[in-house]
Amino acid sequence: MTFQEINDLLTAEFGLNLQANTQNLQPYLTVPTDRFVAICQFLRDDERLFFDLLACVTGIDNGAEVNTMEVVYNLTSIPYGHDLMLKVIIPRNTQGTSLPSVPSVAHIWRTANWHEREAFDLIGIQFENHPDLRRILLPTDWVGHPLRTDYQEEEQYHGIKTQ
Repeated sequence: MTFQEINDLLTAEFGLNLQANTQNLQPYLTVPTDRFVAICQFLRDDERLFFDLLACVTGIDNGAEVNTMEVVYNLTSIPYGHDLMLKVIIPRNTQGTSLPSVPSVAHIWRTANWHEREAFDLIGIQFENHPDLRRILLPTDWVGHPLRTDYQEEEQYHGIKTQ
């Protein structure tokens, strides 16, 4: 199934005109946060699509100037051999406010469990209804999220110089 056919199918099913970007090597659809889980469930369960593999979740901090963050999902249908990239754009939080939030898809694809934990740990994106959202790469007492553009590294961690 082609990218356009998938986009047309989602448009017909959800009555949304999803923002499609076809300028990249791999085209992607920008999905609204409030419809994200339903769209993912459809992409996995519909017999014409059967996206049975969530290959990767990538968190991106676009910086304070743009004031957004993105979560990019790479899906694959192993039996049908087609791929799809989805993007969710969320407002970036400011210092002292709660982390930006996206609904978890760990109940749809089990691989999302670890991917979402990594994005939480390194970028600081909250995944609503995640079954076990805690740090996965950094120690539990680490301060901040090191891949954020505004991250300030501590001078020491448990008496060890970090700079």
